Amino acid sequence: MPSLDSFRTARWLRTLNLVLQALLFLSLFGGLNYLARNHPSRFDLTHHRRFSLSPETLSYIQHLERPVQIVATLGDDNDNPEVRGLLREYANATDANPAGKITVKYLDVYQNRREAEALGLDQPDVILLRCGDKPRIVTLTELYRYNRTKDGQPERSAFQGEQALTAALLDVSSPERKKIYFLAGHGELRPDETDGNRGLTVIRDQLRVRNFEVDGLDLSVARKIPADASLLVAVAPQSRFTPVEQELLRDYLRANAGRLLLFLAPGFSHGLEDLLLDWGVLVDDDLVYDTGPANVSDAGDLVILAFDKTHPITQTLISYNFKLLLGRTRTVRPDPGRATGNGLNTVTLAATSPTAWGEVSYRDLSQLPQFNRGIDIAPLPGMDPKDRLGVVVASERLAVRDNLPFSVRGGRLVVFGTGDLPVNNRIVNAGNLNLFLNAVNWTVDRDTQLNIPARPIERFQLALSADAFLKLRYALLFVLPGIAGLLGLAVYWARRR
Repeated sequence: MPSLDSFRTARWLRTLNLVLQALLFLSLFGGLNYLARNHPSRFDLTHHRRFSLSPETLSYIQHLERPVQIVATLGDDNDNPEVRGLLREYANATDANPAGKITVKYLDVYQNRREAEALGLDQPDVILLRCGDKPRIVTLTELYRYNRTKDGQPERSAFQGEQALTAALLDVSSPERKKIYFLAGHGELRPDETDGNRGLTVIRDQLRVRNFEVDGLDLSVARKIPADASLLVAVAPQSRFTPVEQELLRDYLRANAGRLLLFLAPGFSHGLEDLLLDWGVLVDDDLVYDTGPANVSDAGDLVILAFDKTHPITQTLISYNFKLLLGRTRTVRPDPGRATGNGLNTVTLAATSPTAWGEVSYRDLSQLPQFNRGIDIAPLPGMDPKDRLGVVVASERLAVRDNLPFSVRGGRLVVFGTGDLPVNNRIVNAGNLNLFLNAVNWTVDRDTQLNIPARPIERFQLALSADAFLKLRYALLFVLPGIAGLLGLAVYWARRR
């Protein structure tokens, strides 16, 4: 019987030891892969948890009942690491929910034109969310909050992409679409008209790609407002609403917390004076003139550059230096005699320059327009915006409930002093389109219903002079390799001794 100290026994023990080590290594490797595949766990160690979704978002997406596809047209040269990281988190969060799986795909609209056109994408820097046949587009500008630098350029200050994308995700995954009715029966512009100066087909298509359903409504025929109306829009009515129609709209706004956009062209009586007074809004029978050469475009359009700095509708216009290009425009302003303390919040969203006035005698073509103090419309002292005339006003009613520490949102109304801002030939202006879409989103509570805080954008910059950069270069080329060489010589010398 061979001894345990024999060479053969030692060889077998060494071989067995190697086999056991290999088996243990394979077992450890296989176990780690099993845990990583079936029980993954990730930890976000960043200061502001920039790579983690909020508990509210996780609660929503982990209970999705249908798959959602996200297509991002972000090029490789775009500096948007927050967006790519956020989209990756949405996909990872639904790994345990195959029925509501979120998939993310990046698409180059220039190299893959056929696929992009099939999805309705024709521009970069947008994110398309699709669930079944319901699409929703989110632009890159909606994902960031901006501040102004010292030289007046917009600079990203916070990332609010999770709020925007989660709201869009809930919108496309819901079984119903929000429905927008365009009022008819008073000569209003129609969403099915293709004419450049009177048609609204561009905004109709923009609303549909954002998952809104668009339809028409004639109150004189229907005699009631449908229960599924998320928003009513009246563009340039040319005759008066009847008292019955006005009461329908008043009841819709006040009793049903309805939402209404009014585009009131100058020169036409609308018959909604009582409704507007209820909401603290005055619409004057005048025509805005401006003598400042920078405030009128080459085509004769009124240029609007002054916007409210706090309202959600105007934030993007301020961040990107957008301007409005308007045709014939009348003044719209908060009613200075409106009652306070009734939960009504009325804000002037857009205003003229200080050189503009509201010409009351605009129908008299026998003389050139000029400002007549005491007759024409001028800014009121003490009214915001100072020394300017409002052309767009938003009004919101908050209903305060007894014994509750919060307010319940009531109706919302936005009044435009022009009837041609949304027409096909003008809506192509970035400012006009942005203001219209922001007004729609605000009135229907889209993107404002989530309590997800924006995350600050951290910037790190290493500033090196030419001399410091040269020293760093020599250190990398000679000092570090020299230290490694000296250590090698020291080890060699120690082994020689």
